[in-house]
Amino acid sequence: MKLTVQTGGSDIEVADATFAVDFNEGLVHQVVTAFLAKARQGTKQQKTRSDVRGGGAKPWRQKGTGRARAGTSRSPIWVGGGRTFAARPRDYEQKVNKKMYRAAMRSVLSELIRQDRLILVDTVKLETPKTKELLGKLKELNAGDSVLFLVKTYKENLCLASRNLQGIDVLDLREVNPVSLIRFDKVVATVKAVKELEERLS
Repeated sequence: MKLTVQTGGSDIEVADATFAVDFNEGLVHQVVTAFLAKARQGTKQQKTRSDVRGGGAKPWRQKGTGRARAGTSRSPIWVGGGRTFAARPRDYEQKVNKKMYRAAMRSVLSELIRQDRLILVDTVKLETPKTKELLGKLKELNAGDSVLFLVKTYKENLCLASRNLQGIDVLDLREVNPVSLIRFDKVVATVKAVKELEERLS
């Protein structure tokens, strides 16, 4: 299939097997969920009754006081007691093999094209790291205010100009992921980045 390059250069030919596949909602959901789960630290920890300091002695005798029996002052129902089901450090990572990840990426990229959310440009070049210049570029592309720039290699001026804008992000091919691709309304990708993605996902 052919993709139209909006700024500079002619249309490019890309493989249907990468950019024209059916949208697999179940697979994309699984991969996105696994990606977000892996980002969780899992370092939360609370104390059970055995971890809380004190509570060694029985608060009062078993019978004769008229109060409910109690064996420790660190019971979960007492103020200052431990938690009943205390959180423990854990790993939230879910296994996703390479074949599934690549298939999900192909599915997301194909859906971006079908929904006209992928804007292809020859290059994204800023003369100065100015936010005003970047806003001018976005206006030329009619990209809106929720845009992901996808470039092959890191571009300092582009990153400096975009970091002050909410809803604008820049990723190179080392950082590209399905969550970022679906999070933004538009994805502005360079020709080199698209060709490199095609080689990686084929």
